[in-house]
Amino acid sequence: MKFGLSLSGHSPRHYPSIAQEAEALGFESVWIPDHLVFPERLPATYLYASDGVPPIPPETAVYDPWALLGGMATVTKRIRFGTCVYILPLRHPLVSARGVLTVDRMSRGRVTLGAGVGWLKDEFAAVGLDAATRGRRTDEIIPLLRRLWSEQIIEHRGEFYDFDPVHFEPKPFQRPIPIEIGGTSPAALRRAGALGDGWIELGSTGLEQIKSRLETVLAARSAAGRDGLPFTVSSELPLDTDAATVEAYASAGIDRVILRLPPELTRDALGARLQRFAAEHGTACAP
Repeated sequence: MKFGLSLSGHSPRHYPSIAQEAEALGFESVWIPDHLVFPERLPATYLYASDGVPPIPPETAVYDPWALLGGMATVTKRIRFGTCVYILPLRHPLVSARGVLTVDRMSRGRVTLGAGVGWLKDEFAAVGLDAATRGRRTDEIIPLLRRLWSEQIIEHRGEFYDFDPVHFEPKPFQRPIPIEIGGTSPAALRRAGALGDGWIELGSTGLEQIKSRLETVLAARSAAGRDGLPFTVSSELPLDTDAATVEAYASAGIDRVILRLPPELTRDALGARLQRFAAEHGTACAP
């Protein structure tokens, strides 16, 4: 089992030291959420709560994930960096490709693009995009990103994006950069299997539901002829998760647990909790 940390809810000024401590304790990765803007009032359309109410207020501070991850990359050597999840259809694919590539180069190949289509239609309206097309945009963007990161000259003619032949340099250290798809809608599950290098499970009500959804992901993966390629399944759990629960998740096919950090903890208290988790989970979290 791999263990990651979700840094949502903590001050970015602590991110470099948290990443350094997590690396020293043997954690595999750290993850950053993504939004551009929030409307004055958040609608009750959040996909991962039974009542649709988002778990954050509209005045929540948001930051550019690639800037944050690039900063942490400069003070670490081993730990990976990911987005959970980056709203891919909100940006032009050339912009997204450049941001991910920059962190890949700064970290010498330690970035994962965790991508999703988003749930907040107001964000799309704010940048002049139709939220109804976000799934189709994502399906066009994912293979285009892989071309930008691997081909010498790239020309694209698609439904949403169209450009003449371009150079996209430099190429990444990783070949390829992993693109892991987040979400639990039927379309997201199919996309994770057919196009992704992994699935980031979000908002399931329990392990049995995760197993059922994973079956859908793996069926789509098989249908797309991707069975032989690397694939990572991730799921979020609280920091105080016990070893028995982790073992149950591993037995269900989960490869990585992304731990939610309690936002109320001070920096010192968080460090103590991370040390305790690493000690309780023994060699599973060894460097």
